[in-house]
Amino acid sequence: MIDYFALALGHGLLAIALLRLMLRDGLDADPLIGELKAETEGNRMATSVAGRNAARRAKTAGHDEAEGDPPANA
Repeated sequence: MIDYFALALGHGLLAIALLRLMLRDGLDADPLIGELKAETEGNRMATSVAGRNAARRAKTAGHDEAEGDPPANA
C-alpha cells in the first residue's frame, strides 16, 4: 500500500510540475530568434540595390527631420 502511495505522490508531483512549466507565458518566446530575424532582414536589405537605396533615403530623411526641415518628398 505504501509503495503505491509513494509512486502516485511522486508521479503526481512530477505531473503538476510539468503542467506548470507548459503553461508558462515565456515558454514559446525566444529573444534570440527575434534578434536573428532582425539581423537577417538587415543583411538582406543591405545586400540588395533597393535595400541600399531605401537605407540611404531613410538615413537622409532622418537627418532632415533632426534639423527641423520637412522631408523632401512632403
